[in-house]
Amino acid sequence: MKPPALAITTGEPAGVGPELCAKLASRPWPARLVLIGDRGLLAERARMTGTAISLRHYLPGDAAQVGVLDVLHVPLAHSCQPGQLSVANAGYVLKTLDLAIDGCLSGEFAAMVTAPVQKSVINDAGIVFSGHTEYLAERTGTPRVVMMLAGEYGMGDAHPWMRVALATTHLPLKSVSAVLTAEALTRTIRILHADLRDKFGLPLPRILVAGLNPHAGEAGHMGREEIEVIEPVLAELRREGMDLIGPLPADTLFTPRQLARGDAVLAMYHDQGLPVLKFATFGGGINVTLGLPIIRTSVDHGTALDLAGTGRADGGSLEAAIHCALGMSATRANPNLDSSLS
Repeated sequence: MKPPALAITTGEPAGVGPELCAKLASRPWPARLVLIGDRGLLAERARMTGTAISLRHYLPGDAAQVGVLDVLHVPLAHSCQPGQLSVANAGYVLKTLDLAIDGCLSGEFAAMVTAPVQKSVINDAGIVFSGHTEYLAERTGTPRVVMMLAGEYGMGDAHPWMRVALATTHLPLKSVSAVLTAEALTRTIRILHADLRDKFGLPLPRILVAGLNPHAGEAGHMGREEIEVIEPVLAELRREGMDLIGPLPADTLFTPRQLARGDAVLAMYHDQGLPVLKFATFGGGINVTLGLPIIRTSVDHGTALDLAGTGRADGGSLEAAIHCALGMSATRANPNLDSSLS
């Protein structure tokens, strides 16, 4: 049986993405890694960072070869130096994403893994771009997606995985309550539950749901969103058979004892859940887009323009994203397989 082919988009050319992708050649993988980007750029960053690399032109029918990275070549629009952004390359970045998305939709690729992009330079080029998540949703015709970050945490020999999904994403804090409707929350939980089951192999996932307000509203004295929105939604979904715990006060939810009770946490807003996760997992954490018809994972860090070309950037998050994508694609191919990221 042929190993799966994974599309790896190389990200913002002025950032650390190209060199992190080049470093993937230093170890064997149980998959065919297809880098989507400029071949010359990858070779140059490998040379600058002292990375031994062997690249070949990607042909769909070729067999995987240990120590060799396939490249689906997309030429840069403008020459690029580490750390120096150019709006001329905004279209190049989106082209790499389009090729990965199309390949996943057609079945050519089992999953896509994305290196970081610089949202600001794409917008400066006159292209409205909120981020990978929104772009993937639009390109695949997906009405609603859910952002989930994950990573190992803990001390000693025990390294459980923390998964944190978001009910709302990139919003001003003052807008969260208005956006957190019963309909929106219901759809988010349905997506989270379905993908934990179908892509992570958890037959009956247990989800810990945070409250919105301090102390989960303190019985309405610190806010009524828990009483009026969150609790009724959880009650309805429990009647459908979902295992949901909450709403829980966020200040005590992220303790090892509480986290051990569930398979994932649903935070109500971005900075309720992600600072905790990134503190516990930074360097090895990943981003997963749930609800898509394809599998997409990503690093949990940015373009690190100040590190580009130095060889000091840590590739742990990219490697973890690849491992997760492999596990998810294996579970999708064999629904009885548990890909719990361990």
